[in-house]
Amino acid sequence: MTMKNVQAFTDGSCLGNPGPGGWAAVLRCNGSERELSGGFALTTNNRMEILAVIEALALLKEPCGVDLYTDSQYVRNAVEKKWLAGWRRNGWKTSDKKPVKNRDLWERLQPLLDLHQVRFHWVRGHSGHPENERCDVLARTQASSRGLPPDTGYRE
Repeated sequence: MTMKNVQAFTDGSCLGNPGPGGWAAVLRCNGSERELSGGFALTTNNRMEILAVIEALALLKEPCGVDLYTDSQYVRNAVEKKWLAGWRRNGWKTSDKKPVKNRDLWERLQPLLDLHQVRFHWVRGHSGHPENERCDVLARTQASSRGLPPDTGYRE
């Protein structure tokens, strides 16, 4: 059976950093499109960028080939430059022996990366890329919402 090919566009936003934050994703497969987004009362931009990727990949019901478009060098580099693998190997410590930030999210992302064949594509944020701009609007709308839940994984 042939693996489905999916395009996923993701973005995270934070009003203040830390501050209220939002994440968003637009997924496309076989002519269908789905938008998803969420937010938290107090979080960081990097957490929202990672969470956007997690939520996009978690939505997929079976292993897929995923072209994932993000404006986050942090997320892309953590995967492509093998930072994530190194952090895991080093007991979740950075090269200078400090605890890895956002470990809870990286631990949620890894099994999804193992399940899907993900190809990361970096896009410049706020440069007119239509899907990135759409995700930015969705994420900022979430970050601006009232009554956002706490980000229980966020540590100041």
